[in-house]
Amino acid sequence: MPTVSVGRDRLFAALGRTYTQEEFEDLCFNFGIELDDVTTEKAIIRKEKHLDDEEGDDEEEIIYKIEVPANRYDLLCLEGLVQSLLIFEKKEKIPEYRLAKTSSDSIIKMHVKPETSKIRPYVVCAVLRGVTFDETRYNSFIDLQDKLHQNICRRRTLVAIGTHDMDTLQAPFTYEALPPSSINFVPLKQTRSFRADELMEFYKSDLKLKKFLHIIEDSPVYPVIYDHNRTVLSLPPIINGAHSAITLKTRNVFIECTATDLTKAKIVLNTVVTAFSAYCEKKFEIEPVEVTYSDGKKFIYPDLSIYNMEVPLSYINSAIGVSLEAEEVTTLLNQMQLYAEHSVSNNNQCTINVSVPPTRSDVLHPCDVMEDVAIAYGYNNIPKRKLASLQPLPLNELSDLIRREIAMNGFTEVLTFILCSWRENFIMLNREDDKSTAVVIGNPRSADFELVRTSLMPGILKTVGHNKDHPKPIKIFEVGDVAVLDKTKDVGASNCRRLAALYCGATSGFELIHGLVDRIMEVIGAPFVPLGDNTGYSIKPSEEPEYLRGRQASIIYKGNCIGTFGIVHPEVLNNFDIPDPCSFVELTIERFF
Repeated sequence: MPTVSVGRDRLFAALGRTYTQEEFEDLCFNFGIELDDVTTEKAIIRKEKHLDDEEGDDEEEIIYKIEVPANRYDLLCLEGLVQSLLIFEKKEKIPEYRLAKTSSDSIIKMHVKPETSKIRPYVVCAVLRGVTFDETRYNSFIDLQDKLHQNICRRRTLVAIGTHDMDTLQAPFTYEALPPSSINFVPLKQTRSFRADELMEFYKSDLKLKKFLHIIEDSPVYPVIYDHNRTVLSLPPIINGAHSAITLKTRNVFIECTATDLTKAKIVLNTVVTAFSAYCEKKFEIEPVEVTYSDGKKFIYPDLSIYNMEVPLSYINSAIGVSLEAEEVTTLLNQMQLYAEHSVSNNNQCTINVSVPPTRSDVLHPCDVMEDVAIAYGYNNIPKRKLASLQPLPLNELSDLIRREIAMNGFTEVLTFILCSWRENFIMLNREDDKSTAVVIGNPRSADFELVRTSLMPGILKTVGHNKDHPKPIKIFEVGDVAVLDKTKDVGASNCRRLAALYCGATSGFELIHGLVDRIMEVIGAPFVPLGDNTGYSIKPSEEPEYLRGRQASIIYKGNCIGTFGIVHPEVLNNFDIPDPCSFVELTIERFF
């Protein structure tokens, strides 16, 4: 979840009142966000550099670090956060964003060349006129771009934002894709001109920018934006030009977003302009830009159109588990920046008509509307209830019964990863891979997660290996699923619920784990019977490679082998770095049905 850092005093001043920390935490909770940390600028720096705490922070500005939902891009800056909280507390109305009225002759134009389709085919633009910056607003403007780049822009691979001082440029603009050797300009914070290919080498030592070079580095053409005088605005997604850099004195801001994903580009542009149009001379007014593609198609950006949606009141109430009147629902939605009215159809069905503003790109489905109603109503106010039809599965009931019984026998439950390495599942257990059992992961992130476990044994032994200095005896168990290949299933594999238990100590004899097996079967209601009698369970010698020969047995239940137990082979223990002897049992719970 993204975290927004804002100065406490500036935040409270914008909200129009001072809160205690507890009061502000309650406000955040009610709105669906969280006050994650309270710190200072020096404390953040010390934490990043792993320095010891120092005294004297009392005079510093207090920083609130607020965690917001990942899809609420409008909350990634102080401006959007304050506006949302003020509307939530009914101190302000939902703003109406509008495009400035411009004629077809005076509108700023961006022409897109066909070569851009080879690398970053889309561009969207807008202009903020009469912006008033101070240092805090400027830093917030830059910080919002950084957060968007890390979030929805996916480290600039999907969208890259460029902001420029409009007064230093001459429209119309062109978006082109050219060979790197033909692009020359002075990049931001530099004093000399670089060729684009030279710039790639130059920024390979830059800690911030080198992680973006791979996006275009190997392309035969690089995207570039020029103004009418062939001044380079930016080389997206790497760096802007120094000529059009914005400063505290900038009054008119030209914003361009180049992208491989047009939908996300429009969301990013809307997020930036709606948040900072509050500082424009004409509040909440944005000047549009006409983007013309090589095929003659023309588009006006930003797209501030409102998305309309109809949501049945019955759906909202049933999903949340409350009984709200239509007027209350519309009020709650207005608190969440969603225009809402209610209407009644001919069959007396009440419908909530929702108009989604450009700031709420996260609202895509009636369930998003329902969620906003639940947040505004308050999750703590929703009555708890248990569905009458909700019944646990027999397998889960039996699993819980076995868990309780083994715990009462002094064993501690563990929970291990269902993914493991091929070596742990086979080689370290002295087993051979017949290629017909294990479900292999197609593109594993690391060698530790190459396949789905076919036994609980690797996880149990790894747990003991990492806790070998723990006082003995170590008595642990796990009830969990394994996966095996199964051609009868449509997905080619099936899950199987198993129980595994281990006793580790200086005297880990066969009889210790045998006693646990007898107790489990007693709880199940299966009597011990001679081999060949299918009315209960019995045991017979086995030859499993993970156990010591002559100190192992198979568990036979109603004529079927459901598991094995015995003394773990010393080679297996050595593979998992376990110095003490261990006895182990693993059986399939599903075979009891």
